[in-house]
Order: sequence, then C-alpha cells, then structure tokens
Amino acid sequence: MNSENPTLLRSYGRRHGRKLRAGQAALVETLLPQLLITLPPENMFADPSLPVWFEIGFGAGEHLVEQARQNPGINFIGCEPYVNGMASLLAAIERDALKNIRLYGGDARLLLSELADNSLERIFVLFPDPWPKARHHKKRIISRNSLELFYRKLTMGGLLRIATDHEDYCIWILENLLAFRKFEWRAKTQDDWNNPPQDWVATRYQAKAEAEGRRAVFLDWIKY
Repeated sequence: MNSENPTLLRSYGRRHGRKLRAGQAALVETLLPQLLITLPPENMFADPSLPVWFEIGFGAGEHLVEQARQNPGINFIGCEPYVNGMASLLAAIERDALKNIRLYGGDARLLLSELADNSLERIFVLFPDPWPKARHHKKRIISRNSLELFYRKLTMGGLLRIATDHEDYCIWILENLLAFRKFEWRAKTQDDWNNPPQDWVATRYQAKAEAEGRRAVFLDWIKY
C-alpha cells in the first residue's frame, strides 16, 4: 500500500537505489526543499498565470528538463518517488538555472487530487512501470480511476501523452482509453504512434529499451 494514503495502491517500485554522490546529496539537502511541493499545494509558482504541464514518473529527468528549457513560458510539475532520479534532475536544474520546475516526491495521484480541475494543459506519463505480472496489473498507473482524474485536471483540449515500450501494457492502455471514451486519440495512421511526436525528447531509458529490441510507442490523447 501507499504509505501516504493506505487505500491507494502504489504504481511505482523502489524509492532508493545506489548511494548518492556527495554533490547529489548536497542538492537534495539544499535545492530540493526550495522546489518541493507539499500538500496541500500553495504558491507553487512565481507566475501562476502561466500554463502548467505535469509529468508523472520523470525518471532521471531528461524529458522534463529539456521541455522546461525549451518552454520558459510554461510552469512544470514533475513527480518522481525514486530518490536517485530526483537527485539527477536537481543537478540538471542547477546546471541550466531553470526556474519553472517544481517537484513532488510522492504518488502523483495524491498531488493531482489537490489541484484545481481544468488546471493542466498537458500530462505526461512516459514509460511507466508495466507491472507485467497479471496479479500486479491493478498497480498500473493507467486505470479507469486515474483516467477520470487526468480528465478532470486537464483543460479542454489538453494533451495526455503516454509512451511505453511494453506490448502488453500498450494494449492495456488502448483498451482503457478507448473504453473511457472521453479522450480523442490523435493517431490517424500507424506511423503516428510508432514515431515520436515532433517535440519529443529522447531519454537514456528509451535508448536502452530500443537497444534491447523493445520498440517504443507514443500515444497522444486530447480531452474533448
């Protein structure tokens, strides 16, 4: 169970990996408290009038950092319970002097539940844990309940982007979203989901998956 909410099944695995390097540990102690969102969220951004994009499970943060760098007029929220991933992202934020990212270290659904409806322009769910064993499927982040939550928080016309390199999870995602019937799938041809979107940011995880023969798919859905 999720220690923050005992009724919510965790959709992620471990929180800690190898020991942080000294510089990473220092950033966790000094920079992270300046960027960390607590519940209930208040005064998250210097300019709250800007659109907000929300990434669930940002891994090492490559996609989040590059999107924030390319889009200084967007406020970004990144959620990642894995401490080592958080530390990697903090190093990139400091390096690029990014001011438009705020972070949450718990289950993204808890933070989403606290945000205003129709407040997010984009939600990214990129390469989530596929929980491949059938008995673990209930832990998958894509579910009827999470889709209801995503739908409420997105603005009309807002984008839900999901990427996965796991064939069974891809089928699961498509079945759930098509049954949900409140998002329109952008894909018109097979190339539209076999090829990354124009603004896609490749990551080390994606490169590793493709090197091991796992092909990524890119699923863009619009709230209507």
